Amino acid sequence: MNIQQLEYIIAVDRLKNFTKAAEYCNVTQATLSTMVKKLEEELEIIIFDRKKNPTATTEIGMETIENAKKVVLHSQLLKENAKKINGKIEGKIKIGIIPTIANSLLPKIIKPILENYPNLKLEISELTTSSITSQLKEGQLDMGIVATPLNDTEIEDIVLFYETLMVYGDIDPVQNYILPDEIRNHKIWLLEEGHCLREQFIKLCSLKTKDKMVENLKFEASSFDTLLNMIDEFGGLTLIPELYYKTLSSERKKQVSFFNAPIPVREMSIIYHRPYAKIRTIEALAKIIHSTINKDLISNKYKKNELAITQI
Repeated sequence: MNIQQLEYIIAVDRLKNFTKAAEYCNVTQATLSTMVKKLEEELEIIIFDRKKNPTATTEIGMETIENAKKVVLHSQLLKENAKKINGKIEGKIKIGIIPTIANSLLPKIIKPILENYPNLKLEISELTTSSITSQLKEGQLDMGIVATPLNDTEIEDIVLFYETLMVYGDIDPVQNYILPDEIRNHKIWLLEEGHCLREQFIKLCSLKTKDKMVENLKFEASSFDTLLNMIDEFGGLTLIPELYYKTLSSERKKQVSFFNAPIPVREMSIIYHRPYAKIRTIEALAKIIHSTINKDLISNKYKKNELAITQI
């Protein structure tokens, strides 16, 4: 018996398919099947019912896999502790990041991270907050970058920065600052369901779901670029975060309005699930992201009591 075999049965149990498990573990299906079979023979039990589709885990198999997860976790902790003693940040870390920050944050932070830790391998996926939290709990991700607070007692966080929120669209150009209540009088364009910024926009401005689009069009975008293009054509407003604002052309920046104090901000954090946390690596990455991004933020111009964290 070895750790690799335990990782294989955990993958098969989670994915309910030997082919998908083999792809996930980066081995051939024949190799994975052979190793699982050898483990079953060694333990003298049947872990999987291969006749069912999807593959089913037997009752004794479920108990075995729960124990396997504990062994794999402890093996990971042993490796992490050894690296901590050696003072090294290396190996692989799997990161989930929400799409509304990924396109503006990643280009700024990946280079300094890799320059500081050349032996660290990053695996990054764009995912919704709910997907990130569930994959953290299952041990599929090591950390996430999301808007907080989440109000999830199983998830821990390290606050990175506070990102100012602003409005893009056809506000009176003479009016440089607006109140959330004023937004309800305009056509509203929203990101699709699943994006936390959508919920923040709705709560911030107490929006209702009706009368926010052109009369005969129902449309929800998956990206800011699409939203802004639609607003340029049809008018209306949407909410954008500060880092995305910094990527806009000078012409488009003229279409942006800021809020009166208290200034709405979104709290951006690294989140992790402690039983699976590579805490030393996570803290090192948090330090780099904080120092790289925080110094140029508009929110730093205001006092803490002038900022309002937008709830999700």
